[in-house]
Amino acid sequence: MQIPHHKPNSIVVDLHLPDGSGLEVIAWARARDQKLGIVALTFSNHAEQIDACMQSGASAFVEKSSPIIQLIEAIELSCKSPLSFNVRRATNLIQVRNKDYGLTARELEILEILPTGMTITEMAKALFVSEATVKTHLAAIYRKLGVANRVKAINAARAAGLLPK
Repeated sequence: MQIPHHKPNSIVVDLHLPDGSGLEVIAWARARDQKLGIVALTFSNHAEQIDACMQSGASAFVEKSSPIIQLIEAIELSCKSPLSFNVRRATNLIQVRNKDYGLTARELEILEILPTGMTITEMAKALFVSEATVKTHLAAIYRKLGVANRVKAINAARAAGLLPK
């Protein structure tokens, strides 16, 4: 592996490697560098595979069929918050876990960004919406999770399985 020699900020790992499992590469890389952004890339978005990526230490999960901008966004987010897990585009798992809270797709997107530490301005730019829209969604997230602030929302979402622990 050349990762320790080159010390990249982020890597993209195909889960279906010709000579092994991308999950093993992810786990190996995460064990050696907690600050490394790791994006898992695959054709499938099955809940089991998303969970396996999260458990292996990936920072993000992107389907190969996704637009390139989604891969770029996942790489950028993985660099900013390598120990969070971005499944913004893999909504199947989140929707199953979200059944009791009734969060909208956009609210889930914002909830997943919260652990990165982005400001409201940065979230608005990343999502191509206004700051007022982000604030409105945050208020709805807090209300639906029964919390009063960002930290409590992150903790509640982690406890509910909406975000990785």
